[in-house]
Amino acid sequence: MKQPFEQIVQAHGLSVLRVCRSLLDEHRAKDAWSETFLAALRAYPQLDPEANVQAWLVRIAHRKAIDELRRHRGEDLETDPAAHAPSTEAGPEGRAENLELWQLVKQLPEKQRLVVAYRYLGGLDYRQISQILSGTPEAARRAAADGISNLRRRMDAGSATGGKP
Repeated sequence: MKQPFEQIVQAHGLSVLRVCRSLLDEHRAKDAWSETFLAALRAYPQLDPEANVQAWLVRIAHRKAIDELRRHRGEDLETDPAAHAPSTEAGPEGRAENLELWQLVKQLPEKQRLVVAYRYLGGLDYRQISQILSGTPEAARRAAADGISNLRRRMDAGSATGGKP
Protein backbone atom coordinates (compact mmCIF):
# COMPACT_ATOMS: atom_id res chain seq x y z
CA MET A 1 0.00 0.00 0.00
CA LYS A 2 1.29 3.45 -0.95
CA GLN A 3 1.91 6.18 1.59
CA PRO A 4 -0.25 9.29 1.47
CA PHE A 5 1.44 11.87 -0.76
CA GLU A 6 1.77 14.36 2.10
CA GLN A 7 4.02 11.89 3.93
CA ILE A 8 6.20 11.56 0.85
CA VAL A 9 6.64 15.32 0.69
CA GLN A 10 7.57 15.41 4.38
CA ALA A 11 9.96 12.46 4.10
CA HIS A 12 11.75 13.52 0.90
CA GLY A 13 11.19 17.26 0.57
CA LEU A 14 14.56 18.27 1.99
CA SER A 15 16.49 15.82 -0.20
CA VAL A 16 14.69 17.08 -3.30
CA LEU A 17 15.42 20.69 -2.33
CA ARG A 18 19.10 19.91 -1.82
CA VAL A 19 19.31 18.35 -5.26
CA CYS A 20 17.63 21.40 -6.80
CA ARG A 21 20.01 23.70 -4.92
CA SER A 22 23.00 21.82 -6.26
CA LEU A 23 22.07 23.06 -9.73
CA LEU A 24 20.18 26.30 -9.16
CA ASP A 25 20.17 29.47 -7.09
CA GLU A 26 17.85 29.67 -4.07
CA HIS A 27 14.82 31.18 -5.82
CA ARG A 28 14.96 28.90 -8.85
CA ALA A 29 15.63 25.87 -6.65
CA LYS A 30 12.38 26.54 -4.81
CA ASP A 31 10.56 26.81 -8.14
CA ALA A 32 12.05 23.50 -9.29
CA TRP A 33 11.15 21.92 -5.93
CA SER A 34 7.52 23.00 -6.37
CA GLU A 35 7.44 21.80 -9.97
CA THR A 36 8.92 18.47 -8.86
CA PHE A 37 6.19 17.81 -6.36
CA LEU A 38 3.43 19.01 -8.70
CA ALA A 39 4.64 16.59 -11.36
CA ALA A 40 5.05 13.83 -8.77
CA LEU A 41 1.54 14.40 -7.43
CA ARG A 42 0.09 13.93 -10.92
CA ALA A 43 2.16 10.79 -11.59
CA TYR A 44 1.96 9.24 -8.12
CA PRO A 45 -1.23 7.22 -8.68
CA GLN A 46 0.51 5.30 -11.50
CA LEU A 47 3.78 4.75 -9.60
CA ASP A 48 4.61 1.11 -8.96
CA PRO A 49 4.10 0.43 -5.22
CA GLU A 50 7.54 -1.26 -5.17
CA ALA A 51 9.33 1.74 -6.73
CA ASN A 52 12.04 3.61 -4.85
CA VAL A 53 10.19 6.86 -4.17
CA GLN A 54 13.30 8.85 -3.29
CA ALA A 55 15.10 7.90 -6.52
CA TRP A 56 11.94 8.66 -8.49
CA LEU A 57 11.65 12.10 -6.90
CA VAL A 58 15.34 12.90 -7.42
CA ARG A 59 15.02 11.98 -11.09
CA ILE A 60 12.03 14.32 -11.44
CA ALA A 61 13.90 17.06 -9.53
CA HIS A 62 16.92 16.71 -11.81
CA ARG A 63 14.73 17.12 -14.89
CA LYS A 64 12.86 20.09 -13.41
CA ALA A 65 16.14 21.78 -12.46
CA ILE A 66 17.45 21.33 -15.99
CA ASP A 67 14.17 22.71 -17.36
CA GLU A 68 14.60 25.72 -15.07
CA LEU A 69 18.19 26.24 -16.29
CA ARG A 70 17.08 26.08 -19.91
CA ARG A 71 14.17 28.43 -19.29
CA HIS A 72 16.50 31.08 -17.81
CA ARG A 73 19.59 30.50 -19.94
CA GLY A 74 21.39 33.74 -20.62
CA GLU A 75 19.70 35.67 -17.85
CA ASP A 76 21.76 37.10 -15.03
CA LEU A 77 21.45 34.88 -12.01
CA GLU A 78 21.32 36.41 -8.57
CA THR A 79 24.61 37.99 -7.61
CA ASP A 80 24.16 37.54 -3.87
CA PRO A 81 26.24 34.43 -3.04
CA ALA A 82 24.15 33.84 0.08
CA ALA A 83 21.20 33.11 -2.20
CA HIS A 84 23.02 30.02 -3.46
CA ALA A 85 23.71 28.54 -0.06
CA PRO A 86 21.44 26.07 1.67
CA SER A 87 19.85 27.56 4.74
CA THR A 88 21.15 26.33 8.04
CA GLU A 89 20.18 26.70 11.64
CA ALA A 90 23.81 27.16 12.65
CA GLY A 91 25.17 30.49 13.80
CA PRO A 92 27.08 32.92 11.57
CA GLU A 93 30.23 30.77 11.60
CA GLY A 94 28.30 27.70 10.47
CA ARG A 95 26.58 29.66 7.71
CA ALA A 96 29.92 31.04 6.50
CA GLU A 97 31.47 27.55 6.36
CA ASN A 98 28.36 26.23 4.63
CA LEU A 99 28.50 29.04 2.08
CA GLU A 100 32.17 28.35 1.33
CA LEU A 101 31.51 24.64 0.85
CA TRP A 102 28.47 25.36 -1.30
CA GLN A 103 30.51 27.67 -3.54
CA LEU A 104 33.18 24.97 -3.92
CA VAL A 105 30.57 22.36 -4.85
CA LYS A 106 29.20 24.74 -7.50
CA GLN A 107 32.70 24.92 -9.05
CA LEU A 108 33.05 21.17 -9.55
CA PRO A 109 32.82 19.76 -13.07
CA GLU A 110 29.20 18.96 -13.90
CA LYS A 111 29.31 15.18 -13.50
CA GLN A 112 31.20 15.39 -10.20
CA ARG A 113 28.79 18.06 -8.93
CA LEU A 114 25.73 16.00 -9.87
CA VAL A 115 27.04 12.77 -8.38
CA VAL A 116 28.13 14.48 -5.15
CA ALA A 117 24.72 16.15 -4.90
CA TYR A 118 22.76 12.97 -5.57
CA ARG A 119 24.90 10.89 -3.23
CA TYR A 120 25.48 13.21 -0.30
CA LEU A 121 22.52 15.59 -0.57
CA GLY A 122 19.93 13.34 -2.17
CA GLY A 123 20.97 10.15 -0.37
CA LEU A 124 20.93 7.96 -3.48
CA ASP A 125 23.17 4.96 -4.00
CA TYR A 126 25.52 4.64 -6.97
CA ARG A 127 23.20 2.31 -8.88
CA GLN A 128 20.39 4.85 -8.67
CA ILE A 129 22.73 7.68 -9.65
CA SER A 130 23.98 5.71 -12.65
CA GLN A 131 20.40 5.23 -13.84
CA ILE A 132 19.70 8.96 -13.63
CA LEU A 133 22.94 9.93 -15.38
CA SER A 134 22.92 7.04 -17.89
CA GLY A 135 26.21 5.56 -16.76
CA THR A 136 27.51 2.75 -14.62
CA PRO A 137 27.62 2.50 -10.83
CA GLU A 138 31.41 2.30 -11.08
CA ALA A 139 31.58 5.54 -13.06
CA ALA A 140 29.30 7.25 -10.52
CA ARG A 141 31.49 6.00 -7.66
CA ARG A 142 34.61 7.30 -9.45
CA ALA A 143 32.99 10.69 -10.10
CA ALA A 144 32.00 10.94 -6.42
CA ALA A 145 35.52 10.06 -5.28
CA ASP A 146 37.02 12.56 -7.72
CA GLY A 147 34.52 15.23 -6.63
CA ILE A 148 35.25 14.73 -2.93
CA SER A 149 38.99 14.73 -3.60
CA ASN A 150 38.61 17.90 -5.66
CA LEU A 151 36.61 19.53 -2.85
CA ARG A 152 39.23 18.58 -0.25
CA ARG A 153 42.04 20.03 -2.39
CA ARG A 154 40.13 23.26 -2.89
CA MET A 155 39.26 23.50 0.80
CA ASP A 156 42.89 22.90 1.77
CA ALA A 157 44.02 25.51 -0.77
CA GLY A 158 41.43 27.93 0.60
CA SER A 159 42.54 27.49 4.19
CA ALA A 160 46.19 27.94 3.14
CA THR A 161 45.33 31.23 1.40
CA GLY A 162 43.16 32.62 4.15
CA GLY A 163 39.82 31.32 2.84
CA LYS A 164 40.27 32.09 -0.87
CA PRO A 165 40.28 28.85 -2.89
